Amino acid sequence: MSAPHGLVILTRMLKQTLEQGQQLTDAALERLLPPATQHPVSIHKAMRHSVFAGGKRLRPILCLEAGRMLGASLPAGIDELGAALEMLHTYSLIHDDLPALDNDDLRRGRPTCHKVFGEAIAILAGDALQTQAYEVLSRLHCAAESRVRIIEEIARGTGTIEGMIGGQVVDLEAEHSKPDLAMLEYIHRSKTAALISASVVSGGLYAGADHGTVGKLRSFGQSIGLAFQIVDDVLDVTQTSEQLGKTAGKDTAAEKVTYPALFGVKESLQKADALIGSAFISLDGLDHARRRSRP
Repeated sequence: MSAPHGLVILTRMLKQTLEQGQQLTDAALERLLPPATQHPVSIHKAMRHSVFAGGKRLRPILCLEAGRMLGASLPAGIDELGAALEMLHTYSLIHDDLPALDNDDLRRGRPTCHKVFGEAIAILAGDALQTQAYEVLSRLHCAAESRVRIIEEIARGTGTIEGMIGGQVVDLEAEHSKPDLAMLEYIHRSKTAALISASVVSGGLYAGADHGTVGKLRSFGQSIGLAFQIVDDVLDVTQTSEQLGKTAGKDTAAEKVTYPALFGVKESLQKADALIGSAFISLDGLDHARRRSRP
């Protein structure tokens, strides 16, 4: 039986949105990152090795689409904000893959940065991408107040208090322990959902979102961010390394705290579905408010 016509159209639109977002982000990254020929070439080659390894560009796309949703079209220059978010995400992946952390040899289907360039250059490549991201953020083409709020939002989402780094710390400390739901949610909401939420919110701020709209966007981002990590954990135990583009079964081997470890695959997917439903409920009334506020 063929899929309903409406579903086919929606699927095609989603595919087009993802492809356009990837293209815009990649073009901005190419423009904003130093070329591989720039001295010192080793660090710039390492940065580009990881950035252009074929990522989904999920965080930039969410940022772009939040900005588009609040405006008549895609706000000019928002692709640079998306590129900065991807730099920050890639820096975290480079560091996560290091032997001292997750010790992985494969990322996005390619050898990890430290396997190609050595641990020292990989550490510095992650540092350099983080630094480059904030340089880009400081020059965003939006109102100064919005720019400061965007930088604050992203810094908090990648920081130690309910942010990405804090989640990574608790994740490390929780290995080989018996997880409970509170610890599990803290790790997932901090390590993954915080930057995803910051991506959605920063896109809204770039487009001039007011306080109420920012709250809706943050709630949406937190829910889909947690759902994303739950599904990622499920895929780790149900797919191969070739399908994932990274080493499968790493979480189980390290006895990491995951939803499948605590609830099993079926219930984990049910929780992810419920979170996605909650995410879209968070946006109820947003389009109406946007139309009403337009001149």
